[in-house]
Amino acid sequence: MSWIPFKIGQPRKQIVSKTVERDFEREYEKLQKLEEQTKKLHKDMKKSTEADLAMSKAGVKISGDLLSNPLCEQDLAFLESMNALDTAMKRMDAFNQEKVNQIQKTVIDPLKKYSSVFPSLNMAVKRREQALQDYKRLQSKVEKYEEKEKTGPIMVKLHQAREELKPVREDFEAKNKQLLDEMPKFYNSRIDYFQPSFEALIRAQVAYFTEMHKIFTELTDQIDQGGLTDEQRKQENEAKLNELRALSIVADD
Repeated sequence: MSWIPFKIGQPRKQIVSKTVERDFEREYEKLQKLEEQTKKLHKDMKKSTEADLAMSKAGVKISGDLLSNPLCEQDLAFLESMNALDTAMKRMDAFNQEKVNQIQKTVIDPLKKYSSVFPSLNMAVKRREQALQDYKRLQSKVEKYEEKEKTGPIMVKLHQAREELKPVREDFEAKNKQLLDEMPKFYNSRIDYFQPSFEALIRAQVAYFTEMHKIFTELTDQIDQGGLTDEQRKQENEAKLNELRALSIVADD
């Protein structure tokens, strides 16, 4: 049997003005979107750094596989080129690991810490909602006694209901005021919190790609002795492939 929540009577007296309720809902909705975006950004940053590491590890594996190619045993120039490539790939991987470690400390970890604040915020909103329901329930109870004939017993119950209502009303008003004051402050603080992280991300990327430009410029100087253009290399490869196609062992029957 499913649980059915206790339905309280709605008091005639307006507990919270529509303007206040709209303000509250607007501020809380902004924080809910912020929470969602922060979690998404944290997830995307992790995926990005994992992809970065996989890329540089793949580069190291490719250069290692080329070094083990039998051609290196026969062609000294090819061996020297592959050694240069392998060195460049290993340097790239080392700098990439350093970049990822920096991003982890300055971006990913702060995003995770920021996300950890939202459960407490959501719990505060739930406590405010519970206080509001208690307030409505007791206000409705007071109004029912106020509608009854003013006999001695009814007046006693009315007095008791009003006394019971007072701390509940004060509790709700305190919770409501605190959230209305602090939710905008929390939301507006996001820029000051995240700006250092994103500046660190840019610096890490600039440092990494500056090193990559240096590494691959040096690599080009080492292996690109012919100074051929990409189009010339393509034509050269086509010519070599045509020579292979002319061999009888690959000729069409």
